[in-house]
Amino acid sequence: MGDVGHDLVIVANRLPVDRVVGANGRATWRRSPGGLVSAIEPVMRAHDGVWIGWPGGTSQRLKPFTVDGLSLVPLSMSETEIEEHYEGFSNGTLWPLYHDVVAKPEFHREWWDTYVSVNRRFAEEAARLAAKGATVWVHDYQLQLVPQMLRELRPDLRIGFYLHIPFPPAELVQQLPWRRQILEGLLGADLVGFQLPGAAQNFVRLVRQRVGHKTHRDHVYLPDGRTVRAAAFPISIDAAGFEEMARSEHVTERAAAIREALGNPHKIFLGIDRLDYTKGIHARLRAFGELLRDGAFTVDDAVFVQVAVPSRERVEHYRNLRDDIELLVGRINGDLGRIGRPAISYLHTSYPREEMAALYRAADVMVVTPYRDGMNLVAKEYVACRIEDDGALVLSEFAGAADELRQAWLVNPYDMNGMKSALLEAYRAEPKELSRRMKAMRRQIAQHDVKAWADSFMTELEDDAHDAAHGHNLRDPVRG
Repeated sequence: MGDVGHDLVIVANRLPVDRVVGANGRATWRRSPGGLVSAIEPVMRAHDGVWIGWPGGTSQRLKPFTVDGLSLVPLSMSETEIEEHYEGFSNGTLWPLYHDVVAKPEFHREWWDTYVSVNRRFAEEAARLAAKGATVWVHDYQLQLVPQMLRELRPDLRIGFYLHIPFPPAELVQQLPWRRQILEGLLGADLVGFQLPGAAQNFVRLVRQRVGHKTHRDHVYLPDGRTVRAAAFPISIDAAGFEEMARSEHVTERAAAIREALGNPHKIFLGIDRLDYTKGIHARLRAFGELLRDGAFTVDDAVFVQVAVPSRERVEHYRNLRDDIELLVGRINGDLGRIGRPAISYLHTSYPREEMAALYRAADVMVVTPYRDGMNLVAKEYVACRIEDDGALVLSEFAGAADELRQAWLVNPYDMNGMKSALLEAYRAEPKELSRRMKAMRRQIAQHDVKAWADSFMTELEDDAHDAAHGHNLRDPVRG
């Protein structure tokens, strides 16, 4: 299938690098911050791996290249493909549908056609680069058709798929005109991984109802004799890396400088999110504003720092969201702030990891209140950076992280009074109570870090492939 055969091929919508233009005008590549590349890097190095993905932009005919010893193969996208596959079907159809229809999904046949053709190009490139019997690990909602397309091209491969966002209940998926094609696309994998057990169960149930295959617990039995397993693998972070960064002298000094710049209030509330309608930013800022208006505390007692990382700026829905949030921030600061002391410091920008760690160190209360999130790694990053076992986490019960971080103040982000109560409880909590909760959460993420996540997925994928090859797990299927 090609002159280069790799034992491991990672297929993701994006390459794990960002293009950086230096002062001299020359463009170079820099590794993206983020847990996924840290998790997969050791696996890639151990297995002569290669990563296929879109480098961003519309540059055509880019050649394969290496960054920090990682072999990367860029797949270009045209302006139309970016509009219809990425902004359109991936983020205008699937993203809202998979996030509980927080916004209304749009269904356009042209978007679907482009989604199919882009998925096919990714599958063909993976087929070309994979050695005989290699493992291919496909990632996320932009590429859900790749497993089946790849299976048809290369039946010798072990194929794993991991969905980083939620997988919704049948009632929502049924809206999708191409629901069967998506399910069949995922069934090309040997192992389909989800953030939570409920998502894996949703998938198996839908396959049984909509495709008609026999299932038993977490297994799907295909007519050709193959068995597909659907299971939960909650993703995590490089906990030790974040802790080490948080302990560094530079981050410690920067955290103190942030508190100083904010006027050394009694408590600092913090939100860090991509600017997205699923994240619940507007509701949490409103709750904080109401607490100030109610007299629960003053701007000398507490301030809120909200970092909103720019996201999908070309999509109207996101531009409208930004306008709404900025309007709310202006109103709260106008009504309740005073000269030199705004109630909310709002920052529409992205920061390097060290600055994030300093913000985590500086903040007394981390507020993570999405309406729906596959996991939400910001919650785990905050916990990893609380090296003195202090600080409070207010966390939406609809974030995947709530399953593991049970000692957070869990809230329903649709319940404004409940959110206000949780913010106030976290604000008033005694040091002993904060320490008890934080110690338990820090233990959890230290034991279940991103390396453990990647290792567990790869081990399961190899075990499942071994069992299938030797006829195990192929008992008489039962409807379950």
